[in-house]
Amino acid sequence: MTISGKAKLAGVMGWPVGHSRSPRLHGFWLEQYDIDGAYVPMAVRPEHLQAALRALPKLGFRGCNLTVPHKEAAIPLLDRIDDAARHIGAVNTVIVEADGTLTGRNTDAPGFIANLRQGAPGLTLDGATAMVIGAGGAARGIVAGLIEAGVVEIKLANRSPEKASAIAHGFEPYVVTVPWDERADRMDDLDLLVNTTSLGMTGQPPLDLPLDGLPRKAVVTDAVYAPLETDLLARARARGNPVVDGLGMLLHQAVPGFAAWFGVEPEVTEELRRHVLGA
Repeated sequence: MTISGKAKLAGVMGWPVGHSRSPRLHGFWLEQYDIDGAYVPMAVRPEHLQAALRALPKLGFRGCNLTVPHKEAAIPLLDRIDDAARHIGAVNTVIVEADGTLTGRNTDAPGFIANLRQGAPGLTLDGATAMVIGAGGAARGIVAGLIEAGVVEIKLANRSPEKASAIAHGFEPYVVTVPWDERADRMDDLDLLVNTTSLGMTGQPPLDLPLDGLPRKAVVTDAVYAPLETDLLARARARGNPVVDGLGMLLHQAVPGFAAWFGVEPEVTEELRRHVLGA
């Protein structure tokens, strides 16, 4: 890969952004497909998000990914958003159009489902019951993906009941809210448990969620991928539950953005996974 003055540019905006493996991921594809381009991390404070987004076309960027805490905040700052992003209420991919306007998309839902199917092939989502922890941008995408895949009931637990209620209202009748202090007592019928919060991420405290009442057949997955095995996944694995880490969601959700920015639809392979992990 070479980088010239006409290189195609993209990146990831977050605060913090140092944990993101997206630069390593997209860098692998750029090298694999011999594309003259670069993908860079951009640490953007929440109060500077609008200015950073509007600077993308001026700096020659084709677009960017958004990570915490920008996925929801970006919506009113963009010129248009696709139907999935509008329904989910969060954007994770921004495309700079030929006229310099900004389009927001959400690829979290298909990325999450593709990772779940790959990591837990024995899990049947059609007719399943799930619990989702958290009510941020990632939660909305994951809830949408689960419903589309056939999950019939999603129990949503979040410290802020207002945010949980907002998601439940948007995805009636599939989502029911669970009070935070009852989360551990409402897991006895689950087929799937999902953490969508940043708790458990490197530098953050672990997720406080006892697993005593969780059926051992239930699959446990975490949207966090740094570290690859969070405290939640380690505890679930130790008691015999199937677990799926969050890295595959990152890999699969990245495909549409890369295709839009760099003109090639890339493949998600085991070689890519090893590279992103630094192996």
